[in-house]
Amino acid sequence: MRRRRVDEQHWQTGRMVDLSEARAVSDFWRGLGLPGLIDVHTHFMPANVLAKVWDFLDGSAAAAGLRWPIAYRLPEPDRLALLRAFGVRRFSALLYPHKPDMAGWLNGWAAEFAARTPDALHSATFFPEPGAGEYVAAAIAAGARIFKAHLQVGGYDPRDDLLDPVWGHLEQSGIPVVVHCGSGPTPGRYTGPAPISAVLARHPGLVMIVAHLGAPEYSDFLDLAARYPGVYLDTTMAFTEFLSRIAPFPAGLRPRLADAAAKILLGSDFPNIPYPYLTQVRALAELGLGDEWLRDVCYRNAARLLAL
Repeated sequence: MRRRRVDEQHWQTGRMVDLSEARAVSDFWRGLGLPGLIDVHTHFMPANVLAKVWDFLDGSAAAAGLRWPIAYRLPEPDRLALLRAFGVRRFSALLYPHKPDMAGWLNGWAAEFAARTPDALHSATFFPEPGAGEYVAAAIAAGARIFKAHLQVGGYDPRDDLLDPVWGHLEQSGIPVVVHCGSGPTPGRYTGPAPISAVLARHPGLVMIVAHLGAPEYSDFLDLAARYPGVYLDTTMAFTEFLSRIAPFPAGLRPRLADAAAKILLGSDFPNIPYPYLTQVRALAELGLGDEWLRDVCYRNAARLLAL
């Protein structure tokens, strides 16, 4: 029997995916004269962990009255092939713990994933627990290129003293950390600008990428990006109809996006998005901020930041 390939077609979440989306995404970046896309906010995890994330999203969305079908509920090889078909040249494998004694194991899996996936950025994570500083230092020594912290899911205070050596190692190394610290889609005890601002005050040299443009506290996180040289924002889900129903981006802030052109990076949340990947890049194009802005956001800023 002929082996089915992702560039032919797959059934998933009730809809057919074929090459038409890949062609449309490729047309987008080729039209800008780019060699492809760099996506700093994608997720690859151990299969059992990702399944639990999907179950969580299914349940939390239903509880909130949202429809959140996982658009790319596919086996890992197919998800990788699809990103490559889109022309995503480098991407992250963000993972995050929700309890102690989990981050070290996730980091081991991430190192193995990076070793067998050369176009994936070697990702790592942490949790406020004894030894966090040591395993973060070990991950950096092993070649980690990007970290992830999820204050909403983890439910922890980024100001916790147990994390001070972690932030110190990241500040010293200059390795970016993607932080979900905004209060969207639902607030957590330690989300919002205040807790993470205190971390930046103690570690002003941190290179931090604020996930989802900091939704819904967009203005506050744009302020942090203007104040700290190492603070960036990613576009994950921003400007799509889905996030706009929950946390619309204020039209009056749009000029600040233009001013922050060098501080914004493409992120998508692939594969956990409830719409096609194409929706994210089209939403950016429809902002009307110009081709140079799109070139910076979709490729050049990440290439510079990550020395790719």
